[in-house]
Amino acid sequence: MPGRHLVAVAAALLTLGLATPASAALPAVDMEALVKAAQIDPRRADSAVTPGSGDSVLRIEQALDAKGLLAPTYVDGHFGTKTVEAYAAYQRSLGYSGVAASGLPGPASLKSLGANRYTITRPITIGVKSTFRGVTVNARTKAMLLEAERLLGRTLTVTQGSYNPGGDPTSAGTHDGGGVLDLSVSGMTATQRTAAARALRQVGFAAWVRSPAQGNWPYHLHAVALADTDLSTPAQHQAGDYYLGKNGLANQAPDDGPQVAKVTWEQYQR
Repeated sequence: MPGRHLVAVAAALLTLGLATPASAALPAVDMEALVKAAQIDPRRADSAVTPGSGDSVLRIEQALDAKGLLAPTYVDGHFGTKTVEAYAAYQRSLGYSGVAASGLPGPASLKSLGANRYTITRPITIGVKSTFRGVTVNARTKAMLLEAERLLGRTLTVTQGSYNPGGDPTSAGTHDGGGVLDLSVSGMTATQRTAAARALRQVGFAAWVRSPAQGNWPYHLHAVALADTDLSTPAQHQAGDYYLGKNGLANQAPDDGPQVAKVTWEQYQR
């Protein structure tokens, strides 16, 4: 019978490796793990693989290698500077520029790169930009701040928001993209300032109390939303330094903030 003949031919092709069943599952890329590695690995002093991210990073690197953007020697599961450069080149090839082509994987570029290669699990969504308390933020950052304020039991005054390129030269570009806030600590005691930094960290910010002794600025809180896919490159570096126990400043001194479990907004919500 013709139908039986076709089944036999398909089975033979599968045996020879010349066909793939339509139901065959593609490997998965864990976006949360991938973005975490993309923040941490370029700030490492070595080429270690961020725990839990190796397989996802490797699949991205294999895809970049297949497109001729990454040399095979760097296909190693470590999202280092060469992988950042290759991913940024891929983003530019899609027409992105500025913070959208920083080498930090975003949902659209990640999906495009993975066509017929992998699926995406644990996606990160930052939401739309809006004006909130007189500054620009995305929906994820706004939700994080509101939850930190709920934990703290007080409302914080935002002195600088996100997507503010050149708005404050002392910020060194950290506010050029999304996910970054400066918050007033006017009228707070040292204990209250520390409590505010702790609440921000608990919901997924890398947050520090900045003092006049550290730079040309008054006391304030500086907060970087971990894993925000719109982070500028300097903000990405601060996020990576936070994970590595540093203070997020150019001197890369030890972290001087309250010690809490380092989680993202998505992990906090779970």
